[in-house]
Amino acid sequence: MKVVIAGAGEVGTHLAKMLSQEQHDITVMDENEERLAFFSRSGVEILPVTGNPTSPADLAKARVKQADLFVSVTPEESTNITACMLAANLGAQKTFARINNYEYLLPGNRELFEKIGVTSMIYPEMLAAKEIVTSIRKPWARQYWELFGGALVLIGIKVRENSSITNKQLTELTTPNRWRRYHIVAIQRENAMIIPRGQDYIRAEDLIFISMTRDYENEVRALTGKNSPDMKSIIIMGGSRIAIRASQYLPDHIQIKIFETSRDKSVVLSETLPDNVMIINGDARDTDLLRQEGITHAQAFVALTDNASSNILACLAAKRFGVYKTVAQVENIDYIPLAIKLDIGAVINKKLIAASHIYQILLDADVSNVKCLTLADAHVAELIARPGSYITKKPVKDLKLPEDLTLGGLIRDGEPTIIEGNTMIRENDHVMVFCLNSAMSKLKKYFA
Repeated sequence: MKVVIAGAGEVGTHLAKMLSQEQHDITVMDENEERLAFFSRSGVEILPVTGNPTSPADLAKARVKQADLFVSVTPEESTNITACMLAANLGAQKTFARINNYEYLLPGNRELFEKIGVTSMIYPEMLAAKEIVTSIRKPWARQYWELFGGALVLIGIKVRENSSITNKQLTELTTPNRWRRYHIVAIQRENAMIIPRGQDYIRAEDLIFISMTRDYENEVRALTGKNSPDMKSIIIMGGSRIAIRASQYLPDHIQIKIFETSRDKSVVLSETLPDNVMIINGDARDTDLLRQEGITHAQAFVALTDNASSNILACLAAKRFGVYKTVAQVENIDYIPLAIKLDIGAVINKKLIAASHIYQILLDADVSNVKCLTLADAHVAELIARPGSYITKKPVKDLKLPEDLTLGGLIRDGEPTIIEGNTMIRENDHVMVFCLNSAMSKLKKYFA
Protein backbone atom coordinates (compact mmCIF):
# COMPACT_ATOMS: atom_id res chain seq x y z
CA MET A 1 0.00 0.00 0.00
CA LYS A 2 1.26 3.48 -0.83
CA VAL A 3 0.59 5.96 1.98
CA VAL A 4 1.36 9.68 1.97
CA ILE A 5 1.44 11.37 5.38
CA ALA A 6 1.31 15.15 5.59
CA GLY A 7 2.75 16.40 8.87
CA ALA A 8 5.91 15.10 10.53
CA GLY A 9 4.81 16.01 14.04
CA GLU A 10 4.37 13.38 16.73
CA VAL A 11 1.17 11.92 15.23
CA GLY A 12 2.62 11.63 11.74
CA THR A 13 5.97 10.38 13.00
CA HIS A 14 4.45 7.70 15.23
CA LEU A 15 2.10 6.59 12.46
CA ALA A 16 4.99 6.34 9.99
CA LYS A 17 7.02 4.26 12.48
CA MET A 18 4.08 1.88 12.97
CA LEU A 19 3.52 1.53 9.22
CA SER A 20 7.21 0.97 8.50
CA GLN A 21 6.96 -2.35 10.36
CA GLU A 22 4.37 -3.43 7.79
CA GLN A 23 6.67 -2.59 4.85
CA HIS A 24 4.23 -0.17 3.23
CA ASP A 25 5.45 2.41 0.71
CA ILE A 26 5.43 5.49 2.94
CA THR A 27 6.02 9.12 2.02
CA VAL A 28 6.09 11.80 4.73
CA MET A 29 5.89 15.45 3.71
CA ASP A 30 6.49 18.50 5.87
CA GLU A 31 7.67 22.07 5.37
CA ASN A 32 10.26 21.61 8.12
CA GLU A 33 13.32 19.72 6.87
CA GLU A 34 14.60 19.13 10.41
CA ARG A 35 11.47 17.14 11.30
CA LEU A 36 11.98 14.97 8.25
CA ALA A 37 15.63 14.45 9.20
CA PHE A 38 14.46 12.46 12.22
CA PHE A 39 13.57 9.52 10.00
CA SER A 40 17.04 9.20 8.49
CA ARG A 41 18.60 9.40 11.98
CA SER A 42 16.23 6.78 13.41
CA GLY A 43 16.50 4.36 10.49
CA VAL A 44 12.75 4.44 9.67
CA GLU A 45 12.34 3.68 5.98
CA ILE A 46 10.24 6.45 4.43
CA LEU A 47 10.54 8.83 1.49
CA PRO A 48 10.86 12.38 2.91
CA VAL A 49 9.40 15.23 0.85
CA THR A 50 9.87 18.85 1.87
CA GLY A 51 6.74 20.72 0.91
CA ASN A 52 3.40 22.31 1.76
CA PRO A 53 0.43 19.87 1.73
CA THR A 54 -1.87 22.63 0.44
CA SER A 55 0.33 23.13 -2.64
CA PRO A 56 -0.78 21.06 -5.67
CA ALA A 57 2.81 21.12 -6.98
CA ASP A 58 4.21 19.79 -3.69
CA LEU A 59 1.50 17.12 -3.48
CA ALA A 60 2.38 16.02 -7.00
CA LYS A 61 6.04 15.85 -5.93
CA ALA A 62 4.93 13.49 -3.12
CA ARG A 63 3.27 11.26 -5.75
CA VAL A 64 -0.19 11.69 -4.27
CA LYS A 65 -1.69 10.54 -7.57
CA GLN A 66 -0.52 6.97 -6.82
CA ALA A 67 -1.51 7.04 -3.14
CA ASP A 68 -3.90 4.43 -1.78
CA LEU A 69 -4.26 6.63 1.31
CA PHE A 70 -3.44 10.25 2.03
CA VAL A 71 -3.31 11.24 5.71
CA SER A 72 -3.06 14.87 6.82
CA VAL A 73 -2.24 15.25 10.52
CA THR A 74 -0.71 18.72 10.77
CA PRO A 75 -1.73 20.81 13.82
CA GLU A 76 -3.89 23.07 11.58
CA GLU A 77 -7.38 21.74 10.89
CA SER A 78 -7.92 23.97 7.83
CA THR A 79 -4.64 22.75 6.34
CA ASN A 80 -5.69 19.12 6.82
CA ILE A 81 -9.11 19.61 5.22
CA THR A 82 -7.68 21.54 2.26
CA ALA A 83 -4.86 19.04 1.77
CA CYS A 84 -7.31 16.12 1.67
CA MET A 85 -9.54 17.89 -0.84
CA LEU A 86 -6.58 18.54 -3.11
CA ALA A 87 -5.16 15.03 -2.68
CA ALA A 88 -8.51 13.45 -3.59
CA ASN A 89 -8.78 15.57 -6.72
CA LEU A 90 -5.20 14.67 -7.66
CA GLY A 91 -5.98 10.95 -7.50
CA ALA A 92 -5.55 9.69 -3.90
CA GLN A 93 -7.94 6.76 -3.34
CA LYS A 94 -8.78 7.61 0.29
CA THR A 95 -8.05 10.60 2.51
CA PHE A 96 -7.90 11.03 6.29
CA ALA A 97 -7.90 14.40 8.11
CA ARG A 98 -7.15 15.30 11.70
CA ILE A 99 -9.73 17.83 12.91
CA ASN A 100 -10.38 19.95 15.99
CA ASN A 101 -14.12 20.53 15.54
CA TYR A 102 -16.59 17.89 16.75
CA GLU A 103 -19.32 19.42 14.58
CA TYR A 104 -17.62 18.00 11.48
CA LEU A 105 -18.32 14.46 12.69
CA LEU A 106 -22.10 14.87 12.79
CA PRO A 107 -23.79 12.58 10.21
CA GLY A 108 -24.97 15.32 7.83
CA ASN A 109 -21.57 17.01 7.84
CA ARG A 110 -19.73 13.73 7.30
CA GLU A 111 -21.59 13.30 4.02
CA LEU A 112 -20.68 16.83 3.00
CA PHE A 113 -16.98 16.25 3.61
CA GLU A 114 -17.05 12.93 1.76
CA LYS A 115 -18.47 14.72 -1.29
CA ILE A 116 -15.58 17.20 -1.34
CA GLY A 117 -12.95 14.47 -0.97
CA VAL A 118 -12.40 13.96 2.78
CA THR A 119 -13.07 10.23 3.26
CA SER A 120 -12.51 10.02 7.04
CA MET A 121 -11.83 12.37 9.94
CA ILE A 122 -10.43 11.94 13.43
CA TYR A 123 -10.94 14.19 16.44
CA PRO A 124 -8.19 13.22 18.93
CA GLU A 125 -9.63 15.29 21.79
CA MET A 126 -12.90 13.35 21.67
CA LEU A 127 -11.08 10.01 21.71
CA ALA A 128 -8.92 11.15 24.65
CA ALA A 129 -12.00 12.35 26.55
CA LYS A 130 -13.64 8.94 26.15
CA GLU A 131 -10.53 7.26 27.54
CA ILE A 132 -10.59 9.56 30.56
CA VAL A 133 -14.23 8.70 31.21
CA THR A 134 -13.40 4.99 31.04
CA SER A 135 -10.52 5.51 33.51
CA ILE A 136 -12.88 7.17 35.96
CA ARG A 137 -15.59 4.56 35.58
CA LYS A 138 -13.00 1.82 36.22
CA PRO A 139 -10.75 3.58 38.78
CA TRP A 140 -9.10 0.39 39.99
CA ALA A 141 -7.68 -0.33 36.52
CA ARG A 142 -4.65 1.45 35.09
CA GLN A 143 -5.99 0.83 31.56
CA TYR A 144 -9.28 -0.63 30.36
CA TRP A 145 -10.47 -1.54 26.88
CA GLU A 146 -13.66 -3.14 25.67
CA LEU A 147 -13.21 -5.49 22.72
CA PHE A 148 -15.82 -6.85 20.34
CA GLY A 149 -18.42 -4.43 21.65
CA GLY A 150 -17.64 -5.31 25.28
CA ALA A 151 -17.90 -9.11 24.97
CA LEU A 152 -14.25 -9.30 26.04
CA VAL A 153 -12.26 -6.76 28.04
CA LEU A 154 -8.53 -6.15 28.43
CA ILE A 155 -7.46 -4.58 31.70
CA GLY A 156 -4.09 -3.22 32.77
CA ILE A 157 -3.60 -3.49 36.56
CA LYS A 158 -0.71 -2.32 38.73
CA VAL A 159 0.36 -5.06 41.15
CA ARG A 160 1.21 -3.96 44.69
CA GLU A 161 3.30 -5.68 47.34
CA ASN A 162 0.21 -6.67 49.36
CA SER A 163 -1.56 -8.33 46.39
CA SER A 164 -2.30 -12.04 46.74
CA ILE A 165 -0.74 -12.72 43.33
CA THR A 166 2.61 -11.05 44.06
CA ASN A 167 5.56 -13.44 43.65
CA LYS A 168 3.28 -16.15 42.25
CA GLN A 169 4.02 -18.14 39.12
CA LEU A 170 1.43 -18.01 36.37
CA THR A 171 1.01 -21.77 36.68
CA GLU A 172 -0.20 -21.19 40.26
CA LEU A 173 -2.85 -18.74 39.03
CA THR A 174 -4.08 -20.59 35.98
CA THR A 175 -5.82 -23.66 37.29
CA PRO A 176 -8.06 -25.26 34.64
CA ASN A 177 -11.12 -23.48 36.01
CA ARG A 178 -9.47 -20.08 36.35
CA TRP A 179 -7.78 -20.28 32.94
CA ARG A 180 -11.20 -20.42 31.32
CA ARG A 181 -12.17 -17.17 33.03
CA TYR A 182 -9.18 -14.93 32.38
CA HIS A 183 -5.77 -14.89 30.75
CA ILE A 184 -2.70 -12.84 31.74
CA VAL A 185 -1.49 -11.86 28.28
CA ALA A 186 1.41 -9.54 29.16
CA ILE A 187 3.51 -8.10 31.96
CA GLN A 188 5.20 -4.73 31.81
CA ARG A 189 8.16 -4.68 34.19
CA GLU A 190 9.96 -1.34 34.30
CA ASN A 191 10.73 -0.58 30.63
CA ALA A 192 10.29 -4.14 29.34
CA MET A 193 7.10 -5.73 28.01
CA ILE A 194 6.95 -9.51 28.52
CA ILE A 195 4.61 -12.01 26.89
CA PRO A 196 4.58 -14.42 29.85
CA ARG A 197 4.74 -18.20 29.93
CA GLY A 198 3.70 -20.53 32.71
CA GLN A 199 7.01 -20.34 34.60
CA ASP A 200 7.08 -16.52 34.79
CA TYR A 201 6.48 -14.79 38.13
CA ILE A 202 4.39 -11.72 38.89
CA ARG A 203 6.35 -9.13 40.85
CA ALA A 204 5.34 -6.11 42.89
CA GLU A 205 5.03 -2.97 40.72
CA ASP A 206 4.40 -5.03 37.58
CA LEU A 207 1.69 -3.76 35.26
CA ILE A 208 -0.18 -6.85 34.16
CA PHE A 209 -2.61 -7.03 31.24
CA ILE A 210 -5.49 -9.49 31.67
CA SER A 211 -8.10 -10.50 29.10
CA MET A 212 -11.43 -11.79 30.38
CA THR A 213 -15.15 -11.79 29.87
CA ARG A 214 -16.94 -8.93 31.60
CA ASP A 215 -18.54 -11.35 34.11
CA TYR A 216 -15.21 -11.85 35.89
CA GLU A 217 -14.11 -8.23 36.35
CA ASN A 218 -14.95 -8.20 40.04
CA GLU A 219 -13.16 -11.51 40.61
CA VAL A 220 -9.99 -10.18 38.98
CA ARG A 221 -10.27 -6.91 40.90
CA ALA A 222 -10.51 -8.84 44.19
CA LEU A 223 -7.66 -11.16 43.16
CA THR A 224 -5.37 -8.19 42.60
CA GLY A 225 -6.47 -6.50 45.85
CA LYS A 226 -8.06 -3.41 44.26
CA ASN A 227 -10.81 -1.22 45.68
CA SER A 228 -13.52 0.41 43.61
CA PRO A 229 -14.59 3.67 45.29
CA ASP A 230 -17.81 5.37 44.32
CA MET A 231 -16.88 8.32 42.10
CA LYS A 232 -18.71 11.37 43.44
CA SER A 233 -16.24 14.25 43.11
CA ILE A 234 -13.67 14.92 40.38
CA ILE A 235 -11.23 17.79 39.94
CA ILE A 236 -9.91 18.67 36.47
CA MET A 237 -6.91 20.96 35.97
CA GLY A 238 -7.16 22.91 32.71
CA GLY A 239 -10.27 23.87 30.73
CA SER A 240 -9.15 22.33 27.44
CA ARG A 241 -11.31 20.81 24.71
CA ILE A 242 -10.59 17.40 26.25
CA ALA A 243 -11.84 18.66 29.63
CA ILE A 244 -15.02 19.97 28.03
CA ARG A 245 -15.74 16.70 26.25
CA ALA A 246 -14.93 14.57 29.30
CA SER A 247 -17.25 16.69 31.45
CA GLN A 248 -20.06 16.21 28.95
CA TYR A 249 -19.54 12.43 28.78
CA LEU A 250 -19.34 11.83 32.55
CA PRO A 251 -22.53 10.89 34.45
CA ASP A 252 -24.60 13.79 35.80
CA HIS A 253 -24.41 12.59 39.42
CA ILE A 254 -20.65 13.26 39.57
CA GLN A 255 -19.66 16.70 40.85
CA ILE A 256 -16.93 18.14 38.61
CA LYS A 257 -14.71 21.13 39.32
CA ILE A 258 -12.57 22.51 36.50
CA PHE A 259 -9.67 24.80 37.43
CA GLU A 260 -8.85 27.27 34.65
CA THR A 261 -6.32 30.10 35.00
CA SER A 262 -7.79 32.28 32.22
CA ARG A 263 -10.67 34.45 33.44
CA ASP A 264 -12.15 34.88 29.96
CA LYS A 265 -12.05 31.17 29.29
CA SER A 266 -13.58 30.46 32.69
CA VAL A 267 -16.58 32.63 31.80
CA VAL A 268 -17.08 30.80 28.51
CA LEU A 269 -16.82 27.40 30.20
CA SER A 270 -19.34 28.34 32.89
CA GLU A 271 -21.85 29.29 30.20
CA THR A 272 -21.48 26.13 28.12
CA LEU A 273 -20.98 23.20 30.51
CA PRO A 274 -23.66 21.20 32.39
CA ASP A 275 -24.98 22.18 35.83
CA ASN A 276 -22.91 19.53 37.62
CA VAL A 277 -19.70 21.27 36.47
CA MET A 278 -18.29 24.15 38.55
CA ILE A 279 -15.61 26.39 37.04
CA ILE A 280 -12.89 27.66 39.38
CA ASN A 281 -10.86 30.58 38.03
CA GLY A 282 -7.55 29.59 39.61
CA ASP A 283 -4.45 27.43 39.42
CA ALA A 284 -4.86 23.80 40.51
CA ARG A 285 -1.17 23.75 41.44
CA ASP A 286 -2.06 26.04 44.36
CA THR A 287 -2.33 23.54 47.22
CA ASP A 288 -4.17 25.99 49.51
CA LEU A 289 -6.78 26.56 46.81
CA LEU A 290 -7.09 22.82 46.26
CA ARG A 291 -7.74 22.25 49.96
CA GLN A 292 -10.30 25.05 49.95
CA GLU A 293 -12.12 23.47 47.00
CA GLY A 294 -12.24 19.98 48.54
CA ILE A 295 -9.32 18.02 47.11
CA THR A 296 -9.28 15.80 50.22
CA HIS A 297 -12.83 14.66 49.40
CA ALA A 298 -12.26 14.08 45.67
CA GLN A 299 -11.98 10.55 44.28
CA ALA A 300 -10.27 11.54 41.01
CA PHE A 301 -7.91 14.24 39.74
CA VAL A 302 -7.36 14.79 36.00
CA ALA A 303 -4.55 17.08 34.76
CA LEU A 304 -5.15 18.34 31.22
CA THR A 305 -2.93 21.36 30.67
CA ASP A 306 -0.53 21.58 27.70
CA ASN A 307 2.43 21.21 30.07
CA ALA A 308 3.32 17.55 30.71
CA SER A 309 5.59 18.38 33.65
CA SER A 310 2.85 20.38 35.37
CA ASN A 311 0.36 17.58 34.83
CA ILE A 312 2.68 14.93 36.26
CA LEU A 313 3.57 17.02 39.33
CA ALA A 314 -0.07 17.95 39.91
CA CYS A 315 -1.06 14.28 39.90
CA LEU A 316 1.70 13.47 42.38
CA ALA A 317 0.41 16.24 44.63
CA ALA A 318 -3.16 14.94 44.32
CA LYS A 319 -2.00 11.49 45.40
CA ARG A 320 -0.45 13.01 48.51
CA PHE A 321 -3.88 14.46 49.33
CA GLY A 322 -5.29 10.93 49.17
CA VAL A 323 -6.99 11.06 45.77
CA TYR A 324 -7.61 7.49 44.59
CA LYS A 325 -7.45 7.95 40.81
CA THR A 326 -5.19 10.36 38.91
CA VAL A 327 -5.01 10.86 35.15
CA ALA A 328 -2.38 12.98 33.38
CA GLN A 329 -2.30 14.22 29.82
CA VAL A 330 1.29 13.69 28.67
CA GLU A 331 1.64 14.92 25.08
CA ASN A 332 5.43 14.76 25.04
CA ILE A 333 5.97 11.08 24.23
CA ASP A 334 9.45 11.19 25.78
CA TYR A 335 7.85 11.98 29.15
CA ILE A 336 5.67 8.86 29.22
CA PRO A 337 8.37 6.56 30.71
CA LEU A 338 8.93 9.17 33.44
CA ALA A 339 5.21 9.21 34.21
CA ILE A 340 5.24 5.42 34.47
CA LYS A 341 8.27 5.43 36.77
CA LEU A 342 6.66 8.03 39.05
CA ASP A 343 3.53 5.87 39.24
CA ILE A 344 1.14 8.76 38.70
CA GLY A 345 -1.77 6.65 37.47
CA ALA A 346 -3.34 6.65 34.01
CA VAL A 347 -1.63 8.50 31.14
CA ILE A 348 -3.47 10.04 28.19
CA ASN A 349 -1.65 10.91 24.96
CA LYS A 350 -4.04 12.01 22.23
CA LYS A 351 -1.35 11.77 19.57
CA LEU A 352 -0.77 8.07 20.19
CA ILE A 353 -4.52 7.54 20.34
CA ALA A 354 -4.93 9.27 16.97
CA ALA A 355 -2.09 7.32 15.35
CA SER A 356 -3.48 3.96 16.47
CA HIS A 357 -6.98 4.78 15.19
CA ILE A 358 -5.62 5.72 11.79
CA TYR A 359 -3.38 2.65 11.76
CA GLN A 360 -6.29 0.26 12.22
CA ILE A 361 -7.61 0.92 8.70
CA LEU A 362 -4.28 0.11 7.08
CA LEU A 363 -3.67 -3.55 8.00
CA ASP A 364 -4.27 -6.04 5.20
CA ALA A 365 -5.85 -8.58 7.56
CA ASP A 366 -9.49 -8.22 8.58
CA VAL A 367 -8.99 -5.92 11.55
CA SER A 368 -11.97 -4.23 13.14
CA ASN A 369 -9.97 -2.46 15.82
CA VAL A 370 -6.32 -1.88 16.74
CA LYS A 371 -5.34 -0.27 20.01
CA CYS A 372 -1.87 1.14 20.65
CA LEU A 373 -1.07 0.85 24.35
CA THR A 374 -0.09 4.26 25.68
CA LEU A 375 2.20 2.85 28.36
CA ALA A 376 3.88 0.21 26.22
CA ASP A 377 5.24 -0.61 22.78
CA ALA A 378 2.42 -3.05 22.18
CA HIS A 379 -0.91 -3.46 20.45
CA VAL A 380 -4.15 -5.27 21.03
CA ALA A 381 -6.02 -6.16 17.85
CA GLU A 382 -9.36 -7.73 16.98
CA LEU A 383 -8.89 -9.99 13.96
CA ILE A 384 -11.15 -12.30 11.97
CA ALA A 385 -9.85 -15.76 11.10
CA ARG A 386 -10.28 -16.02 7.34
CA PRO A 387 -11.35 -19.34 5.78
CA GLY A 388 -8.23 -21.40 5.11
CA SER A 389 -5.93 -19.16 7.17
CA TYR A 390 -3.05 -20.82 9.03
CA ILE A 391 -4.50 -19.88 12.44
CA THR A 392 -7.35 -22.38 11.80
CA LYS A 393 -5.12 -25.35 10.92
CA LYS A 394 -3.98 -26.59 14.35
CA PRO A 395 -4.71 -26.24 18.09
CA VAL A 396 -3.21 -23.06 19.48
CA LYS A 397 -0.47 -24.96 21.36
CA ASP A 398 0.77 -26.43 18.05
CA LEU A 399 0.78 -23.21 16.02
CA LYS A 400 4.28 -22.26 17.18
CA LEU A 401 3.23 -18.68 17.79
CA PRO A 402 6.08 -16.15 18.05
CA GLU A 403 7.18 -15.29 21.57
CA ASP A 404 6.15 -11.66 21.03
CA LEU A 405 2.43 -12.33 20.57
CA THR A 406 -0.34 -14.22 22.33
CA LEU A 407 -4.05 -14.91 21.81
CA GLY A 408 -6.25 -13.61 24.61
CA GLY A 409 -9.76 -14.67 23.68
CA LEU A 410 -12.27 -15.11 20.88
CA ILE A 411 -15.89 -14.57 19.94
CA ARG A 412 -17.62 -17.51 18.26
CA ASP A 413 -21.28 -17.26 17.25
CA GLY A 414 -21.62 -14.27 19.55
CA GLU A 415 -20.22 -16.07 22.60
CA PRO A 416 -16.93 -14.95 24.24
CA THR A 417 -14.33 -17.57 25.21
CA ILE A 418 -10.86 -17.37 26.73
CA ILE A 419 -8.35 -19.22 24.53
CA GLU A 420 -6.51 -22.28 25.91
CA GLY A 421 -3.71 -24.40 24.47
CA ASN A 422 -6.15 -26.95 23.07
CA THR A 423 -8.43 -24.35 21.50
CA MET A 424 -8.98 -24.73 17.75
CA ILE A 425 -9.56 -21.40 16.04
CA ARG A 426 -12.32 -21.75 13.44
CA GLU A 427 -12.91 -19.71 10.34
CA ASN A 428 -14.80 -16.46 11.03
CA ASP A 429 -13.88 -16.53 14.73
CA HIS A 430 -13.15 -13.04 16.04
CA VAL A 431 -9.83 -13.30 17.87
CA MET A 432 -8.18 -10.91 20.34
CA VAL A 433 -4.41 -10.74 19.75
CA PHE A 434 -1.95 -9.05 22.10
CA CYS A 435 1.41 -8.42 20.49
CA LEU A 436 4.54 -6.35 20.77
CA ASN A 437 5.42 -3.91 18.00
CA SER A 438 7.87 -6.46 16.62
CA ALA A 439 5.04 -8.92 15.98
CA MET A 440 2.62 -6.75 14.00
CA SER A 441 4.07 -7.77 10.65
CA LYS A 442 3.74 -11.46 11.61
CA LEU A 443 -0.03 -11.35 11.99
CA LYS A 444 -0.63 -11.75 8.26
CA LYS A 445 1.06 -15.16 8.25
CA TYR A 446 -1.53 -16.48 10.70
CA PHE A 447 -4.71 -14.60 9.76
CA ALA A 448 -4.44 -13.72 6.05
